[in-house]
Amino acid sequence: MNNTFKRAKLACYATNVTMAIVVNLSPLLFITFRNLYEISYSLLGLLVLTNFITQLSVDLIFSFFSHKFNIPLTVKLTPVICLIGLFFFTMAPIFFPSNVYLGLLLGTVIFSASSGLVEVLISPVIDAIPSENPEREMSKLHSVYAWGTVFVVIFSTLFIKLFGGENWQYLVLVFAFAPLVASVLFAGAKIPEMSTPENTAGTLKFLKRGELWICVLAIFLGGAAECTMAQWASGYIEIALGIPKIYGDIFGVAIFGLTLALGRSLYAKYGKNVTKILFFGSIGAFVCYTVAAVSNIAVLGLIACALTGFFVSMLWPGTLVVASEKFPTGGVFIFSLMAAGGDLGASVGPQLVGFIADSAILNPRLIELAFKFGLTPESFGMRLGILVGALFPLTAMFIYFYILKTKKSHKELKNESDI
Repeated sequence: MNNTFKRAKLACYATNVTMAIVVNLSPLLFITFRNLYEISYSLLGLLVLTNFITQLSVDLIFSFFSHKFNIPLTVKLTPVICLIGLFFFTMAPIFFPSNVYLGLLLGTVIFSASSGLVEVLISPVIDAIPSENPEREMSKLHSVYAWGTVFVVIFSTLFIKLFGGENWQYLVLVFAFAPLVASVLFAGAKIPEMSTPENTAGTLKFLKRGELWICVLAIFLGGAAECTMAQWASGYIEIALGIPKIYGDIFGVAIFGLTLALGRSLYAKYGKNVTKILFFGSIGAFVCYTVAAVSNIAVLGLIACALTGFFVSMLWPGTLVVASEKFPTGGVFIFSLMAAGGDLGASVGPQLVGFIADSAILNPRLIELAFKFGLTPESFGMRLGILVGALFPLTAMFIYFYILKTKKSHKELKNESDI
C-alpha cells in the first residue's frame, strides 16, 4: 500500500461500509417502523425511492458540474454528511413526535446524499492512488461494500431478535461508528489529485463519444443484474420455492451478499483481464437467473440465487475500471455518469420484476397459464419476473463481448504500430 495515501485508502474503505449501512438500513427496519409508528407500506417504500432519487440526483449534478466543487473537501465531508443524516434519522421520534415519518424522511435525504457522494467520489479516489494493479484495488474497494452489506444484514437481524425493535435507535447509533471512523481518518488524510473537465463544454465533448455510452449501458445492465436478484431473492425463495421467510431472508440476502463479496475479494487478490471476467460473469448470471426461474427443485433454485451474487460481483466495479481506462482524463465526471447509469439500472430492474409479478396475479390468461403449470398465480408471477430479469445479464453478455473484441482490436493495432 502506498504510505502517502494509506490513511485515505482506509478512509475510503470505512466510507464504503457507511454506504452499505444507509442503503440497507430502512428496508431492514420496515416492519419495526410499521409496528411502532403505524407507517403505511407505501410510505415505507417511499423511503427507499427517496434514497434512490437522492443518489441519482447527486450523480447527475456531479456528472455535469464536478468542476464547480472543491473535490478534496467534498470527499472529506462525505462521511460527516452521513453522520448528520443518521442523527436526524435516529432522533426522528424526539424531534418529530407527532410525525415520526417526517424525521425519517429528512434523515434519509441527508444520508442518501452522502451515499451518492460515495458513489461519485470514493471510486475515483482509489483510482487516482498509484497502484501496480488498479483493477484489483477497485475490486477490493467494492468488496468492502459487499462484506459491509453481509455484516449489516446479519447484525441487524440479531440485534432486533435479541433487544427488540423498540430499541432500533441504539442499532443506528452502533452503525454510526463507521462514518465516525471515516471522518476521523479523512481529517488527516492526503487526497490524491483527480481530474475533472474544466467546464461544462469539456463535459459535452465526452458525451459525444459513443464508447462512453456503451460503458453507461454496460453498467446499467450490470447494476440491474446485481440489484434485481439482491432485492427479490428473499421474496422469490419464500413465494416461488416455498422456503420459510426466515430462511429466505438469511439465504436470499446474506448469502447473496456473501457470494458477491467473495467474488470481488477473489478478483482483488488473484484477478486479471477484467473484460473477460465481465463477459463470463454475465453468462454465469444469465444461467443462474434462468435456472432459478424454471427449476422445480427448491435446493437448486436456492443455489442458483446464491451463485448469482458471485457471477454479478464484478459487473459494476469491472465496468468502472473499463470506463476509467478508456477515459483517463475524465476523472470525477466519468465516475459520476457511470454511477448514474448503475443507479438507474438498480432501480429499473427490481421495479420491472415487481411489475411483471403483479401482472401475473391480475391477468386472467397468465392465471390460467399458472394453473396449467401447477403453480399459484403469485408463484408463477415471481418466476416469470425473475425470468424477465434474466434479460439484463443476457443483453449485458453482448455488450461485454463487444467491449472485449474492441479492446483486443485496439491492442492488435497498437502492436502493429510498435512494429
